[in-house]
Amino acid sequence: MTLAGTGGAAALGAGLLLGNPKQAFASPTATPGHAGVPSGWMNSFRPGATAPLYPPRAAPKPGEKVHEFDIELGISVHELVPGVKIHAFTYNGTYPGPEIRVPEGDWILCNFTNRTSEFHTIHWHGMILPNEMDGVPNGTQWGVGPNQTFKYLFRAQPAGTHFYHCHNMTNLHVQAGMFGALIVEPKEDLVKKVFPYSREYTLLLSEVDTVMVEQQMEEMLRMMGTMERMNASPKLMKEMNGRMMGWFADKKAFVNAVKGGYVPPYVSSQRGKSPLPNFNYFLINGKAYPMTEELMISSGENIRVRLVGAGAMTHYMHLHGHDFWHVCQDGSPLQSPIRLNTIPIFPGTTSDIIIQGTNPGMWHFHDHSDLASTNNGIFPGGMMTMVMYEDAEKHGVKVPEIVQVNS
Repeated sequence: MTLAGTGGAAALGAGLLLGNPKQAFASPTATPGHAGVPSGWMNSFRPGATAPLYPPRAAPKPGEKVHEFDIELGISVHELVPGVKIHAFTYNGTYPGPEIRVPEGDWILCNFTNRTSEFHTIHWHGMILPNEMDGVPNGTQWGVGPNQTFKYLFRAQPAGTHFYHCHNMTNLHVQAGMFGALIVEPKEDLVKKVFPYSREYTLLLSEVDTVMVEQQMEEMLRMMGTMERMNASPKLMKEMNGRMMGWFADKKAFVNAVKGGYVPPYVSSQRGKSPLPNFNYFLINGKAYPMTEELMISSGENIRVRLVGAGAMTHYMHLHGHDFWHVCQDGSPLQSPIRLNTIPIFPGTTSDIIIQGTNPGMWHFHDHSDLASTNNGIFPGGMMTMVMYEDAEKHGVKVPEIVQVNS
């Protein structure tokens, strides 16, 4: 789901087929014995390239485009696979949240409304923006309280594949669904220029410990119910005793509190060691195999796949029957595209790849980790999907559709 703002966020390509493979595929430079670098790709190193194109602290000027989005946070029941449901925090009722897509240099105004009894924020991961808009609770802003709205305003930069997520209690909140894709479209798409593509896919990779999520959601709801009865608000947050909430004005105040007898929650003598997540479901866009969405392609076509490490683990995405081009990292085009068949996606990173339709069939695309290819320990499952050729039968490939949930 793509969240469209005023003025319209660009829709995904309609999937038109590229009729001439020679036009669709970039011609690698002829280097005997090497894959080569596609012609037309930039290869100059620019040491000042991390500077923002636009002053982060500027304000919108008359005539500049402002895309306004409304994001409302609520609690929903989300199905990971048939028979397995969890309570989740959902942006606009979806897990993950809606994709936000805007042109580079335009403005984003996000009206974030919290309809839960917990405090939340949105961190705009990878964006260069004003400090006050970064979405770090008790760091750059007070958490957004129940039934309150916070307006995030910033310019869309830098271009590329990014994402957003809650930055409060991230160990629970991201597992529970508080993340989504943020795509900033460049003024000139070098990737499309060199690898003409007509459709693309965004895959947000994440994990869930269903036992931990259910237990902590229930505990959190009980605690927040108490705070709701106290009319919780950012003003109340400022007035709460640090010994109650574990919030202090500064480092000195925290140290003095410990000297005065305050026992931090991480001290084992107080409440024992907190369990770490034991992930048992591994998701692509909030679903585990066999409910993941297939990537459709045709012979002679390029498709762009945006891979987002939205969770806490590294995943090693491997494509059968093909090599692909790794073209962008954390939104930025690489100095030279890299030819791979397996790519690591680290937590908090994004990687864009180009898959070329060179081998008709139905091909697995999955995390090569044995653990992440399971559902609750049962193979096959988890972070697995298929790259499926729409014209496979035309090329003599006939593969029956089989859904396997146990080996």
